[in-house]
Amino acid sequence: MFTVLLGAALPLIDFFIVNVALPTIGRDLAAGTAVLELVVAGYGVSYAVLLVLGGRLGDMFGRRRLFIAGMAAFGITSLACGLAPDAWSLVGARVAQGVAAALMLPQVLATIQAATHGPRRARAMGLYGATAGLSMVAGQILGGVLVAADIAGSGWRAVFLVNVPVVIAGLLLAVRAVPETRSQRPAPIDVPGTLLLATALLTLLAPLTEGRAAGWPVWTWVALAVFPFAAWAFYRVERNADRRGRTPLVPPSLFRLLSLRRGLVMIVPFSIGFSGFMFVIAVALQEGAGLGPVPAGLALVPMAVVFFATSLAGPRLIARYGTRVVTAGGLIQGVGVALLALATWRDWPDLGVLSLMPGAAVAGMGQALQLPVLFRIILSEVPSDRAGVGSGVMITTQQSALALGVATLGSLFLGLTPGLGMRDALVVTLLAQLGGVALTVLLSLRLPRTVA
Repeated sequence: MFTVLLGAALPLIDFFIVNVALPTIGRDLAAGTAVLELVVAGYGVSYAVLLVLGGRLGDMFGRRRLFIAGMAAFGITSLACGLAPDAWSLVGARVAQGVAAALMLPQVLATIQAATHGPRRARAMGLYGATAGLSMVAGQILGGVLVAADIAGSGWRAVFLVNVPVVIAGLLLAVRAVPETRSQRPAPIDVPGTLLLATALLTLLAPLTEGRAAGWPVWTWVALAVFPFAAWAFYRVERNADRRGRTPLVPPSLFRLLSLRRGLVMIVPFSIGFSGFMFVIAVALQEGAGLGPVPAGLALVPMAVVFFATSLAGPRLIARYGTRVVTAGGLIQGVGVALLALATWRDWPDLGVLSLMPGAAVAGMGQALQLPVLFRIILSEVPSDRAGVGSGVMITTQQSALALGVATLGSLFLGLTPGLGMRDALVVTLLAQLGGVALTVLLSLRLPRTVA
């Protein structure tokens, strides 16, 4: 478990670790806003596009083998990021790093699904959810610490180079500890489905994540116009393959599982709000409140600490109260976001750990009561032989929503700042996130009352 959870933490940490490093990267590499957003978007889009394929490859060739290969590739591409001589080299290395993450991460959940049962699986899924949530917050904190520490004059490069020794340790552990599992009925690669899914995700995520910084050129509108047609074509191809007894990349029959379908719908607004908040707060604290990378990262420590502590109690609460824990978590998170908005309105620009602590801690508690439970709900009814596909679909949904959060809430905040000022723009963005939290609360009422 420690080894596979290490593999789960690395890609999520690296999605968020660059947020506080972007200003330093821009100065050092003379990179404009559009290129800097590609440093984030290139990783997130390639990661999201290939996750389902990564899960299928694990089902076919063995999850342990793909986990080790993906982790090794993640270490090599992290080294390439840390040694990048210019901005475009960094963008290319980040895209490759996203590909490596897409090979590694689906094997984590698929291995847990295939190698555990009953109470052990429930505990393992709880640990995975806790690791995922904590990694997303810890990544931003770690990024600030590493940039400020400037280890051996490495500056921002340390946020990537730190992965290399961790990957080496992870590989040594994986060779000894991770069991080999694979689908009993491996299916061939669904080439049309893979290409259409990649087209659909690219035409949605690429223009939304890069459009604002690039000034919304023609290609962004063309891509968005193509998206619904690509998505419809993907659905038709997969449905026809399913009806003919083939094994499509994403079997539509998988969505007949009530727990998977309703859990996926709920994880979208949750992840959009989570990543949007993390991006916006990093920009606001550094460029608006004038905090350095370390204070900007430390402002999120209360959220991380409370998230971890609450997630440890999650399994007992679920056993007693069922999925109503998710509803309670949404309500608590809403209170936390409201407290953050109030602190911003009252204390700006003197924001710091103390003024943000109540809201961050309460929001972290609410998030910890939702994310681990949602992961467990989504995969609770997925058969073991479809574990790779099921985990790939879930992580793709989450990762796509994380990218959308940066694109939507980030664009809202940056678009409002010139006219309203950074304080009011941040408050409006937090209120928009509060609307997303209200949606998750309503959606949680439709979840199955119990979870296996």
